[in-house]
Amino acid sequence: MSSARKQGRVPPSPARPAGERRRRRSTRDAGSPRRRGGSRYVLKLYVTGASRVSRRAIERVSDLCERKLLGRYELEVIDIYQLPALARDEQIVATPTLIRVLPPPLRRFIGDLSKADNVIFGLDLRERP
Repeated sequence: MSSARKQGRVPPSPARPAGERRRRRSTRDAGSPRRRGGSRYVLKLYVTGASRVSRRAIERVSDLCERKLLGRYELEVIDIYQLPALARDEQIVATPTLIRVLPPPLRRFIGDLSKADNVIFGLDLRERP
């Protein structure tokens, strides 16, 4: 055991490694998608660094998911400065870009995420009757 641990001075845990992706799952347990009658959504949000625009995009998409997808989503936030290979593989040419991976077909929404109705329509997140 290190002398720092013996003396009660434990160094802070290291920060998340550069380039690590952040995943956010719904915080509400709304049951399985089949029981709720809806699909499970997998979304990827590509942003550029910790800019004001990136932070606002993350907040808006998270809020939209919590309001509309209630426990039926997984949101992955990817910083293209940290992981440029992923952006290249997905052919990301502008940010923010929100991609609906599941359910098929794949859908993309590029640019301004401030109007929730446009994002809902663009990604086809509307509730089915």
